[in-house]
Amino acid sequence: MPPTPTDVLGNKPLDGGWGWMVVFGAHISIGFAYSTPKALSIFFKEIQEDLKASYSEIAWLSSIMLAVMYAGGPVSSVLVHRFGSRPVVMMGGLMCGVSMVTASFGSSIVYLYICTGIIGGWGLCFNLNASLTIISKYFLAKRPLANGLAMAGSPVFLCFLAPLNQFLLGQFGWRGSFLILGGMMLNCCVAGALMRPVTPSQKPPSGPQANGIQPNVGNTKKNGKCMRRTKQFVDLSFLKDRGFVIYLVGNVLYIFGAYSPIVFLSAYAVSQGVDEYSAAYLLSIMGFVDMFVRPGTGLLANSKWIRPRIQYLFSFAMVFNGTCHLLCPLMKSYPLLVAYSVFFGFSFGMVFALIFECLMDLMGNQHFPSAVGLVTIIECFPMLLGPPTAGLLVDVFHHYKYLFYMCGGVIIAGGVFLFVLNVYNYHMLEKENLEKTTEPNQNTLENQEQAETELTEPVAEEMINTAKHNPELRSSEETN
Repeated sequence: MPPTPTDVLGNKPLDGGWGWMVVFGAHISIGFAYSTPKALSIFFKEIQEDLKASYSEIAWLSSIMLAVMYAGGPVSSVLVHRFGSRPVVMMGGLMCGVSMVTASFGSSIVYLYICTGIIGGWGLCFNLNASLTIISKYFLAKRPLANGLAMAGSPVFLCFLAPLNQFLLGQFGWRGSFLILGGMMLNCCVAGALMRPVTPSQKPPSGPQANGIQPNVGNTKKNGKCMRRTKQFVDLSFLKDRGFVIYLVGNVLYIFGAYSPIVFLSAYAVSQGVDEYSAAYLLSIMGFVDMFVRPGTGLLANSKWIRPRIQYLFSFAMVFNGTCHLLCPLMKSYPLLVAYSVFFGFSFGMVFALIFECLMDLMGNQHFPSAVGLVTIIECFPMLLGPPTAGLLVDVFHHYKYLFYMCGGVIIAGGVFLFVLNVYNYHMLEKENLEKTTEPNQNTLENQEQAETELTEPVAEEMINTAKHNPELRSSEETN
């Protein structure tokens, strides 16, 4: 396609215009990124029987895909900084399509780990991080709403992918379904084409370059620049930030238990006597509710009452989500499972509408790309271990209730941790700000007193000297 002119931004983002088309493209790419590992669980039973795999082995499929998607955050950030979001998202869509097509010819579970998990995971990583980064460049005042609309792509795609996958499975088997899904995921290339690059307004050059003098840059300076650029995207100095560490610990606990209930929800429903099509529709119900909750949460978070307290809303959403999982083993009939899916979708949508907005709120637009890269590479470990651990519980106890107890307990612990530590963090920030404001005032008072002292001392000395040399004043003082 012919090159399009870049949008030139000043110091303030546009908060609209072509940015809404960018949000639409991000909606598609993020939709595939988050819904694909969940919707693939529809095929797990067939793949398990075909390749003779256990529950924990088949759970690694989604786990590896999600872990690679999160672990590749710093690499994706570097590529976005170097080439822009548009080519990175288009490359990610191409990798996703190729991974699903090649996986359809697999004859072992390890082959699926490589194709779907690693190659597909890298493609989803490019789609996710590049989309989030360009939204932060186009929006500021309306950023929570834009993030909510973009993140709504996950439930929208999950809503139709779950029954579609069940239909494709019945018609073409899991291999033919993977071929079709690979072609569908090439639409991420179209979504990436919508992401017109953003360039800041150019300021007139100053210094030696303005006069045509180019400074000499040696290899040492070039190496130092590369080191600084690498540090920009994998910056461990964020771990010294109290608010960032609190956010990171709470997120790690949440991510560990977030995806296992989705991966095993259909299998749990089938174990309770629900037919396969109805079990697949549970994911669609969850996605349908999630579809409306994410933009609604974005609107709520954008209000003047909630936005200063957005970290507290995030903590509440996590506790709500974990409570739903703890109650799930009590839901044994299909209507009760539908109710669980509704509340699950509501709480899950709230969490993921806020999860990146809270990080932007803490770190700001300038540091967000490097911060999200560090967060995702750390979160890949709980992402990798969560579903296989849940599958291991099913293999050991031959029941699904223990995985829901584990996930619910871990998520509630993360939500309570975030709430309590954020209260402490905000209290300490107020105290530190108060100390910063009082210190200049004290210094100002001390300077004023010192200046007054310096002014009064010469005046007093002058009066004494005048009295000594004036006989009338001296005689009046002696009389007194």
